[in-house]
Amino acid sequence: MNLMEQWRASVYDENMSAAQLDRIWKDYFEKEKNIYAQLLENPDEVVEGTVAQLAEKYGITAQEMAGFLDGIDDSLKKKNNIEKLTEKTKVQLGFDKELLYKNMVKAKADWLYNLPQWDAIFSKDKQKELFKEQKLSGTVVKGKKIGRNDPCPCGSGKKYKHCCGRA
Repeated sequence: MNLMEQWRASVYDENMSAAQLDRIWKDYFEKEKNIYAQLLENPDEVVEGTVAQLAEKYGITAQEMAGFLDGIDDSLKKKNNIEKLTEKTKVQLGFDKELLYKNMVKAKADWLYNLPQWDAIFSKDKQKELFKEQKLSGTVVKGKKIGRNDPCPCGSGKKYKHCCGRA
């Protein structure tokens, strides 16, 4: 079983009680927060190494590192092959700052997008702008409904009911 399979088996175990899973996730989120705080201290540095080396660097298990890599993968400039991770797999954590912030907002991870390290990267106005952009990206806006007697949108000059609105 590779590291991603081990990680998923440990955090999505149906045999565990809700309280046990809550403790596991709470503990993981605290570790995740600490890793992001360290990464955001120097956001332009591309951290590289094997999964085992990075796990040791950040004080977590290799399975937790696999979970972290799964979470950050969509924000990386160069994706890692997370489905085939082993402890010896070389990975990199070069992330797009704006994309990472937006993905944290999308995940509703307020403990991450509210980290104080973001203040040194983006102004408060920029953070609000990115937050709003992400929130609006998931909003579906329906166009105005065309009435039977409105001009046809095809540009023919006819009423919709006598042009494209015919059944």
